Amino acid sequence: MSSCLLIHSVSAQTLETKLDSLIETEFNEKQGPGGVFLVAQHGKPIYQKAFGKANLERDVNLTIHDVFQLGSMTKQFTAVAVLLLEQQGKLNVTDPVTKYIPDYPAGNRITIHHLLTHTAGIKDFTRMKTLVTIAQEEMTPKMMVDFFKNEPVDFEPGSKFEYNNSGYVLLGYLIELISGQTYADFIQTYIFDKVGMKQSYYASDRKVISGRAYGYHKKENGYVNKTIINYSVPFSSGALMSTLDDLLKWQNALNENRLLTKESARKAFSTYKLNNGERFAYGYGWHIKEIAGTPSREHGGSIFGFKTMGVYIPGEDIYVLGLSNCDCHSPTQLTRSMASQVLEAMKH
Repeated sequence: MSSCLLIHSVSAQTLETKLDSLIETEFNEKQGPGGVFLVAQHGKPIYQKAFGKANLERDVNLTIHDVFQLGSMTKQFTAVAVLLLEQQGKLNVTDPVTKYIPDYPAGNRITIHHLLTHTAGIKDFTRMKTLVTIAQEEMTPKMMVDFFKNEPVDFEPGSKFEYNNSGYVLLGYLIELISGQTYADFIQTYIFDKVGMKQSYYASDRKVISGRAYGYHKKENGYVNKTIINYSVPFSSGALMSTLDDLLKWQNALNENRLLTKESARKAFSTYKLNNGERFAYGYGWHIKEIAGTPSREHGGSIFGFKTMGVYIPGEDIYVLGLSNCDCHSPTQLTRSMASQVLEAMKH
């Protein structure tokens, strides 16, 4: 590990040891699935390591270059895609849904902004009992939207923040309607290709993906291969795959305003108010929080066989990532602890 930009080499080694031991408390099974971790500062990795196996059946170790399902970290890409369309003059985040889907129930009161901020009040399809009937079906975005759109709403748009996957599926469908491209193609053209994310994909269990980490669940008698899901179901709320390296490229591109203008980026990273004036801690595709009193932008993901987490600390330009290939291991608290460990090291 190269000595950190922020800390001379002696304390860099202490930091490395501290991060190792933090991770090993959770990811301690060398023969089981594991995770990969990255800490970067000023756009450069200062810590990168892999723990555990990428494939139990073939006894292959994980590497820092492996490809993981991102789950809901996908929402960042969907939100940025919407802002890119706004930059192109093709939509406005204040537009009602009915502008693009005239028959959407209550769509005249639900805006794109509500969908981006999880304040639309529509039914989250992941909480619907009938989800099992479609989980393995090939669904078009329209079929997905039709699956939940006639469900009763949970609350009046803008009156409450409640994390919601349906809103982001609906955004993916809007991206397709407005751009005339598939969601996968739009993300590929305007984000992956532009940023040079060569190991990032719209997920597929059929396509041969070099360096793919296999996903696992843990049962009482050991590990099993992940439950199959058709990725057309999570779609733009959770179907992307990527690597540590590509996600760092993504974060750097956002920081350098290579995708979004400063004004659009500000929209993504601001907090917003509910109808009653109360603020809630979510922007467009990111939770806006703090770690040890320092402002942070965070988002995790969870999809069969995988859990992920990314934490960015804008004030110090620190990015911490954890990707796990068993949904029995959550990197959420771990990456936050790693971030506070790095912040702590900077004080000394």
